[in-house]
Amino acid sequence: MDSNIEIAERIYDAWGQGDFSGSDWAAPEFELVAVDGPTTGHAVGMDAAAKLWSEVLSAWEDFRTLVEEFVPINDDCLLVLTTNSGRGKSSGMNVGTITGKGANVLYIRNGKVTKLLAYWDREAALADLGR
Repeated sequence: MDSNIEIAERIYDAWGQGDFSGSDWAAPEFELVAVDGPTTGHAVGMDAAAKLWSEVLSAWEDFRTLVEEFVPINDDCLLVLTTNSGRGKSSGMNVGTITGKGANVLYIRNGKVTKLLAYWDREAALADLGR
C-alpha cells in the first residue's frame, strides 16, 4: 500500500496542473470541509464534495494548488502546506495578492482520503492542529 505522502503527491501533482477532476483517491464516505476563505462549507460524499469544490473554484481562472511541504501528523493525518495561484474571475486579481499561504489537512485510512480540511489561512490550520 502506498504511504500517505505518496497518495497526497498524486493528488497534488494533478492539482498543481489545475486538474481537480480526479477522485479515485477518495473514500466513499469522503468529507470536504472548506474551513475559511471566500467559500466555506461542509460536504459528505463525492457528489456533495464536487459541488462544494466547484463553488470554490468557480471564482477563479487557472487556479492551482502547489505543495510546499508534506508534514506527517500521525499515522492517519497529513498536513499539506500549500501555495495557491490563479486569477479572480471578477476582479482579475492574482490570488496570491488576496490570500497568504494555505494548508490542507488530509485524513487517510486504508489508502484513501476520508476527510480533507481546506484552509486559505495557514496559521488557522496550524492553530487547529496545536502547532
